[in-house]
Amino acid sequence: MTVKITFEAHSTTLDNEAKISSGWYDVELSPLGLQQSKELGDRRRDKGYGAIFCSDLQRSYKSAEIAFAGLNIPIIKDKRLRECDYGDYTQYPSKDVEEQKLSRLNTPFPNGESYTDTTKRMGEFLKDLSATYAGKKVLVIGHRATQYGLDNLIDGVPLEKLVTATFKWQPGWEYELK
Repeated sequence: MTVKITFEAHSTTLDNEAKISSGWYDVELSPLGLQQSKELGDRRRDKGYGAIFCSDLQRSYKSAEIAFAGLNIPIIKDKRLRECDYGDYTQYPSKDVEEQKLSRLNTPFPNGESYTDTTKRMGEFLKDLSATYAGKKVLVIGHRATQYGLDNLIDGVPLEKLVTATFKWQPGWEYELK
């Protein structure tokens, strides 16, 4: 049985607007992000999700809490869905982190982790998801590293291609975990 996964990027943060890479820094949603979270709820409210998974960073779980307020859908925080830990590069200008991504596929950011590490975390999450939610539909609200893991592990897209691609927002991505 498959698990149908809809992925949505967390809403805009204060760091996003300042062009700063947050990594594991627990930054707040911006006023725009609060509005985007409401729009996420309008877009996904009645889609029949068995659960909503998000990281334990507030930009992810508050996106979920705002979007699905008042509904009886479990919102499950999972640390494995976090963004890449940029270590010493946490809260550096996004441009500086973007320039490092390709060299950080297997080599961790200083005092942080690599994209291979983040993908391994996602693999563990997907294994548990498959065992618990087979035949169901779930929503995952996450980060770029979350999506890299989905694209790599489910669709087979090489990490090298993912970390060098320009991010283009869209209203969700669909995956089937077999």
